[in-house]
Amino acid sequence: MTLIKSISGIRGTIGGHAGDTLNPLDIVKFTSAYATFIRRNTKNGSNKIVVGRDARISGEMVKNVVCGTLMGMGYDVVNIGLATTPTTELAVRMAGADGGIIITASHNPRQWNALKLLNSEGEFLTKDDGNEVLAIADSEDFEYAEVDSLGKYIEDNSFDKRHVDSVLALKLVDVDAIKNAHFKVCVDSINSVGGIILPQLLDAMGVEYKILNGTANGDFAHNPEPLEKNLGGIMGEVKNGGYDLGIVVDPDVDRLAFICEDGKMFGEEYTLVSVADYVLSQTPGNTVSNLSSTRALRDVTEKHGGVYTAAAVGEVNVTTKMKDVKAVIGGEGNGGVIYPESHYGRDALVGIALFLTSLAKKGCKATELRASFPNYFIAKNRIDLTPSTDVDAILVKVKEMYSNEKITDIDGVKIDFADSWVHLRKSNTEPIIRVYSEASTMEQADALGKKIMQVVYDMQ
Repeated sequence: MTLIKSISGIRGTIGGHAGDTLNPLDIVKFTSAYATFIRRNTKNGSNKIVVGRDARISGEMVKNVVCGTLMGMGYDVVNIGLATTPTTELAVRMAGADGGIIITASHNPRQWNALKLLNSEGEFLTKDDGNEVLAIADSEDFEYAEVDSLGKYIEDNSFDKRHVDSVLALKLVDVDAIKNAHFKVCVDSINSVGGIILPQLLDAMGVEYKILNGTANGDFAHNPEPLEKNLGGIMGEVKNGGYDLGIVVDPDVDRLAFICEDGKMFGEEYTLVSVADYVLSQTPGNTVSNLSSTRALRDVTEKHGGVYTAAAVGEVNVTTKMKDVKAVIGGEGNGGVIYPESHYGRDALVGIALFLTSLAKKGCKATELRASFPNYFIAKNRIDLTPSTDVDAILVKVKEMYSNEKITDIDGVKIDFADSWVHLRKSNTEPIIRVYSEASTMEQADALGKKIMQVVYDMQ
């Protein structure tokens, strides 16, 4: 059983002993700390906090504990029900709330859940803010409301429609072009909230679709991370079903992957690359992605006359850097598209609408669009950690061994070779070291990653 406390929130497996897992006592503790942080840092606020959740089996239990705790802290709770992460982010702004809590463990398996914490802009807390929440939780310096000051409970199920409407209103989303293309798509919504909101988006754009794993019950039909090894079902369906495209989201719909009309992966790294290419063709500017993302975004950005910048892994790090360099598009290579014209958060709905617009305007197939981009391959491996593993010492040793290469150490260690790279970093969400490597073929990328992994194993 596992409980992970980080600047982005609290994440863990359900069940077990207090302090070891995501259980009611720890949910109360961290929700109270968050509410205390909001109270201390918000002047003349609305006294409202938005709560949304994905369809995980534990979601109802966690939601009840979170909402009750917030009310006990004197906050009015705006419960938007089953909702995507980007919907909840937008709802904070639309409701004029002081903050928001998203109950989702994103791509983690069914036994996990998490609290993701938002500020009044509907954006993830900064590192300093997250550390303040953790410090408050450690101190347990909470003050609950007296009986006449308890918060109210409000249910508002309007935000799915408001989210879809906001996507359709984006200037670079051409609904008429999409309708005229008569797309037929297959969607895997992995038994979560994508099965609720994506039909609304596709209906509004005139797209014919079939939904796989569409019942939002949290009983995931397969591993919920949208990687090729987990997507055999939809890949076979697309290959045999006469579709123009396959669309895959994770349980909270902030990650997005496409499948070409031939049933092969478009490549989750190329979700952002393809959307950025379209956006940059209409609004030239700068881009940002994290250190573990493909070089193809840099190539596409420079083709359009912009400047590419790498950020540390983590959505808040990417959005902070995007604001610094005034990026017009950015995100993460795991299929996360961040388009500031909508909001500073990964949003699969925005990615789908922009991608379909691009495909419609180009009048090409998904395979043809993919072939138009520089070709790189990323191998994604992992090293499971033991309680005795000294990750910092390992990373220092790796830096020393490859000191003659270009090293970036703002987040773990990234080694840039002339025609490839490898990035090692400790995960914020799982007890592992992620080892991502990129080269001109998958075989070369995987070999590079495993070479570095062996170096780590030899140190243990």
